[in-house]
Amino acid sequence: MSKSSQTFSRQNLSLVPELGSADRQFLSGFSSETESHQTLSLNGKWRLSNSNDSLSLSAEVPGCVHSALQQQGYIQDPYIRFNDVSYRWIALDNWTYTTTFTVSTQLRAKQKVLLVFDGVDTVASIWLNGLNVGDTDNMFRRYDFPVKDLLKDGDNVLKVSFLSPVFYASERRKAHSAYRVPPECPPDVQKGECHVNFIRKEQSSFSWDWGPSFPTVGLWKGVQLEAFDVLKLIQVSSVPLYNVGVSQWRVQIELLVEALQMTNGKVTLSVPELVSEQTFQTQFLPGKTKNTFILHINSSSQVKLWWPNGHGQQPFYRFAVRASQDGLLILNAESKVYFRTVELVQEPVVGSPGLSFYFRINGKPVFLKGSNWIPAHSFQDQVTPAILKNLLQSAVDANMNALRVWGGGVYEQDLFYSLCDEMGIMVWQDFMFACAMYPTEDNFIQTVREEVIQQVWRLKSHPSIIIWSGNNENEAALATDWFDIPISQKPLYVKDYVTLYVNNIRAIVQEEDQSRPFLVSSPTNGAESEQEGWVAVNPYDLHYGDTHFYSYILDCWDWRTFPRTRFASEYGFQSWPSFSTLQPVSIREDWSYSSNFTSHRQHHADGNQQMLLQAALHFHLPNSTDPLKRFTDTLYLTQVMQAQCVKTQTEFYRRSQSEIIEGKGHTMGALYWQLNDIWQAPSWSSIEFGGKWKMLHHFAQNFFAAVLPVGFEDDDTLLIYAVSDLSHDLKLRAAVSVYSWSDLDPVCTLQSELHLVPAGSAVAIYKQPVAALLAGCGRCTRLSCLLSFHLEDSGGGQQGPANHHFLCSPKDAQGLQRPNITAKVQEDKTGYTVSLHSSSVAPFVWLDVGNIPGRFSSNGFLMVSRNRTVSFNAWRPTSVAELSGSLTVTSLRDVY
Repeated sequence: MSKSSQTFSRQNLSLVPELGSADRQFLSGFSSETESHQTLSLNGKWRLSNSNDSLSLSAEVPGCVHSALQQQGYIQDPYIRFNDVSYRWIALDNWTYTTTFTVSTQLRAKQKVLLVFDGVDTVASIWLNGLNVGDTDNMFRRYDFPVKDLLKDGDNVLKVSFLSPVFYASERRKAHSAYRVPPECPPDVQKGECHVNFIRKEQSSFSWDWGPSFPTVGLWKGVQLEAFDVLKLIQVSSVPLYNVGVSQWRVQIELLVEALQMTNGKVTLSVPELVSEQTFQTQFLPGKTKNTFILHINSSSQVKLWWPNGHGQQPFYRFAVRASQDGLLILNAESKVYFRTVELVQEPVVGSPGLSFYFRINGKPVFLKGSNWIPAHSFQDQVTPAILKNLLQSAVDANMNALRVWGGGVYEQDLFYSLCDEMGIMVWQDFMFACAMYPTEDNFIQTVREEVIQQVWRLKSHPSIIIWSGNNENEAALATDWFDIPISQKPLYVKDYVTLYVNNIRAIVQEEDQSRPFLVSSPTNGAESEQEGWVAVNPYDLHYGDTHFYSYILDCWDWRTFPRTRFASEYGFQSWPSFSTLQPVSIREDWSYSSNFTSHRQHHADGNQQMLLQAALHFHLPNSTDPLKRFTDTLYLTQVMQAQCVKTQTEFYRRSQSEIIEGKGHTMGALYWQLNDIWQAPSWSSIEFGGKWKMLHHFAQNFFAAVLPVGFEDDDTLLIYAVSDLSHDLKLRAAVSVYSWSDLDPVCTLQSELHLVPAGSAVAIYKQPVAALLAGCGRCTRLSCLLSFHLEDSGGGQQGPANHHFLCSPKDAQGLQRPNITAKVQEDKTGYTVSLHSSSVAPFVWLDVGNIPGRFSSNGFLMVSRNRTVSFNAWRPTSVAELSGSLTVTSLRDVY
């Protein structure tokens, strides 16, 4: 993780002020040094030892103890089999990082020398040449300590002594004797550690219902010495603001500066491409100060706006800041600035009690389509730029325009947000508090205040971030009593809740960033929760705010079980990853659905059983006599179940955007849980650990398409809706093909009239009782036939993907046969293709090339034609022979 991934770093600065040459390689862009500033990176090889010195090894910084132990061969891959439990000892020990360095006389001669830690995980004391220079207690903060007087000629010894995070959290809990701060411990099924809410650290690192317990220890971001004579620019931020009254843009520029004495100077701000430049006489006061300037954008310049993916481009402008004193350059930096506005609209809705809840970007209502982001690895030093790019590109390729950075992980590295800016992914940014009550002692509040200020400063220049949210599910936890708090004590917890999220976090965010909305929690009733004293009686009220909804037992093919919410920010179903993802971390005896490994990896109570029960509602369960085939068939079937469940629910949300039914509707967001995985295990994700797409992610590419047909039944009547995210009106008709399960030639085809589909709406364009439809077709019953349909324009051109509607559960389908699909892999100048031939209708056709990384252009599809060709985009060099040797094709009828 490079210099550009600091907790309180230089956000999307493409050039950081006055860096030493050692650091410049990390930055995109260029830098203008001034003589008065020098940096010495202390990243690289350090020594690492445990409390009794029985272990002493080399360790990379940035990094963590687990990564170092694995790299030096002391432990296996922690993700293998049961190692999460076997390696519990690592987090229960205390660890010390040590490095020795020399400093030039030039650097030591500077007026001020700071020792800067961009990220310390988590509780540590820092010693330089035998003297304690400071302590840390928060993974999400940047720390700096003045050390000029402690540096010496020759060798300097820097030692960072870490306390066990598990032990520290437990001690903090014991010290909090007045009342409990629940939950005490995670559920047993998670095999985790207790009291994570007492330490400012990635909350899921003590375990979660999709992830292991690896409480990390280490210097997870960079360490450097920074020396200067006059002043140092710590951070620059640029937030564009639009004045509707006069239709003019201005950019609020803030410089966070540390100055040694009162410094008078000239500051020049410019956005050259918009012919906008202003110079200010200014005074930098001694110490750390925030200096705010307003640059008015030339009103004759045409400003290009940043738009979410699917709604327009993501243009940016270069913005430069220069400061000089008596003609000498003392500060020089450049960054990107993007122009866009965001509003969260909560206002009365015609025909419905409550308030709306939707986002307007640049004045346009936008339906948020996407998912929830969790940490991409238990060990953050192993989250490479390639991993981030692959996951975010996969989100964009599935037609997503939004991700929620969930509050139990980490504030992501700078590159994550820069990529979201470039790709048009809107980010719902939680603060890092999740599923718990939290203490409110002064020292806890103080470290949180510093965390929030630094993170808002670091991130607020990113146009991708459209909302801040104070926590994940803590209003709901308090309101619906997750933790068995006696009624008499509830006011105490509500007071703590308001203290932390409203009086501190919200107050800071509103002072530091007026450019985007703030919500106290998710789910919440938003403005209504505020009216009710911040903790609503029912935060899940569908007439307000956002909703999290999970139901594993009810039939997920029945849309009536879903909440007709204003905004669905979490919902989902579990599945297992592919065999090729599990194989490297397991052995043969693990490859059965009833193995110890299979239950050990499942951190959600009854999760494995729930998947089979949900699948069995509609599918025959695998019954092969070959144990390995039965296992891999079961993995496949959980993915079929998950894909079909999330598809049904997401399509329900998308078609509900223009309707109010029984006072509910106008749904304007669907973010399913969850996008990515932290390890190889069953979870709600649509992308497996390692980047392989599950069937769900291929389905998402269709159900999030800009134009989409959605079919469903209401009182035995088939309805087809046309959903459009486009900014212009369309005229569309539905084209329906009825197939019998036993034949690839359609029994009949039907068409609706052309209907107007206004921009950004969902409209019913086809309606017919199923009995009448089948009677008109002849030789068809619910059990023997199924529907495929798509949208067409007036010229007969297909708009958007095709879709399907089953008239019965596939387990009851009459005439469904083994399709005997043959596949031929070929290579041409564009890459690899697979040509499929089927002898009959084949639902959920799944192509898998094992551990060859890459993805198919389409997968998990319903095959209602004899031939179909899909392409394969390989992520590493491969060959026709290798692909052919690894390719398996599975369809529903192949598993029983």
